[in-house]
Amino acid sequence: MKKIASLAAIALCAALNAAPAFADAGSLRAKYTELTEQLRNNNYGRALYIDSTEGSNTLQGDVYAVLDHPFSKVSQALKQPSQWCDVMILPFNTKYCHAMGPNSMQVRIGRKFDQPVEQAYRLDFNYQNVAASNDYFESRLNAAQGPVGTKNYRINVEAVPLDSGKTFMHMTYSYGYGGMGKMAMQAYLSTAGASKIGFSQAKDEATGKMGPIGGVRGAIERNAMRYYLAIDAYLDSLDAPREQQAEKRIQQWFSATERYPRQLHEMDRSTYVAMKRQEVERQQTALLQ
Repeated sequence: MKKIASLAAIALCAALNAAPAFADAGSLRAKYTELTEQLRNNNYGRALYIDSTEGSNTLQGDVYAVLDHPFSKVSQALKQPSQWCDVMILPFNTKYCHAMGPNSMQVRIGRKFDQPVEQAYRLDFNYQNVAASNDYFESRLNAAQGPVGTKNYRINVEAVPLDSGKTFMHMTYSYGYGGMGKMAMQAYLSTAGASKIGFSQAKDEATGKMGPIGGVRGAIERNAMRYYLAIDAYLDSLDAPREQQAEKRIQQWFSATERYPRQLHEMDRSTYVAMKRQEVERQQTALLQ
């Protein structure tokens, strides 16, 4: 049971992507208008809205956010697999990410600080640059197979410029699962994930009161938030001298997650920073296949 719970935790933390995207600037701008109040008034301390959905065999988390960066910077910063690896290495459970070509990435997902990278779960992501116009950007990552009976991992990012010189971004994170994956998730949620919560609010059927959502939707929201914060930290780091960028985003990602300790705290800063310094250095070299 402990092994299944551990595997489920890994699966729930792994990288993934979106269902159908909006696919045009007008629809995404309309969504920005629809969410104006939620972006302005919330408990996140930033212009942010998070939602999640659970299907019969799929999970999806959506993050809508106003980025304090111009659209041109955002669209140029997320156009290559190597750039995405600089983003994806930041969450604590990503042990390795390396661009294998112009359209592919190898990612390794694990849990332990001292886990050999060869023992971490491998996901082979395909990268697709869907749109890159002056008023709309979209990129997609997808991996057909994941650990513990999971599949169809996808990350989708789309963005439009705002009049303020900022950018409105929608990131979707999703994956599918079969019978084994469902059993693993149930085991995780009854053990290590029992006390974990997400970000959106839902009514507790037992008490009738509103509170942070839990369960599998809470898990998908935590992972979506981790990847959104990684994108934001990566964008912020690009303003630093090149030799300082990796350290800046490592420190910033940890600081950002600690603003939401009930959902995202996993380890202390010194442990995380030491681990990520090693993993960032390691990802510069392709692993033997």
